Amino acid sequence: MTRISKRHKANLGHTTETIATTVADAVANLKKFQNAKFDETIEIAIRTGIDPKQTAQAIRGSYSLPHGIGKKVRVIAFCDGDAATQAVEAGAIEAGSEELVKKVEGGWFDFDVAIAHPSMMRFVGKLGRVLGPQGKMPAPKAGTVTPDVAGAVKEFAAGKISFRNDEGANIHAPMGKKSFSNEQLTDNINAFLEHIESLKPTSAKGVFIRKVIIKSTMSPAVPIAISA
Repeated sequence: MTRISKRHKANLGHTTETIATTVADAVANLKKFQNAKFDETIEIAIRTGIDPKQTAQAIRGSYSLPHGIGKKVRVIAFCDGDAATQAVEAGAIEAGSEELVKKVEGGWFDFDVAIAHPSMMRFVGKLGRVLGPQGKMPAPKAGTVTPDVAGAVKEFAAGKISFRNDEGANIHAPMGKKSFSNEQLTDNINAFLEHIESLKPTSAKGVFIRKVIIKSTMSPAVPIAISA
């Protein structure tokens, strides 16, 4: 029999208050749950009305939240020469060309985001099999393939997030830490929802954003009401 922790039992006692409501109220309800022994990440999950099998309806990109995500992001950069030096100065934990590709190909994945100069994609392309499933493969739509490698490194190291829909048409992304103020989390969530709404594919029919929930790493989900 699965053992339920005291914290989880206490958190379940608040679920009657988690009917779909405004972002501000959802954040307030989420803050009522007992804290874990670490600063939990607040995550959002958005169920969209796209057809994930249609390439034209794919949703993918990057976005800088108003208050960041409260986490130092480990960024690597596929580039060479002066660009590699500038990438490290901008905050990349490693920068290189073919040698870095070989390191990743060999099983090194201790990073969160990979940035690539367009000229490097002839080497980086082979990593699609290993980085694709992890959501770390550089892509122009995500802002991670760019001539301005140092600029991209600086933005992502500061907390810029990347996102894409999964096979179930859902989008998942971090919205900050539980230690953030209610106002900071509310600002981040509202801004991200507005951004996702702006990305609705022209070929997508019917309701675009169908369900939204937020949760912390260890808490039950709290639904957010969707505007008509």
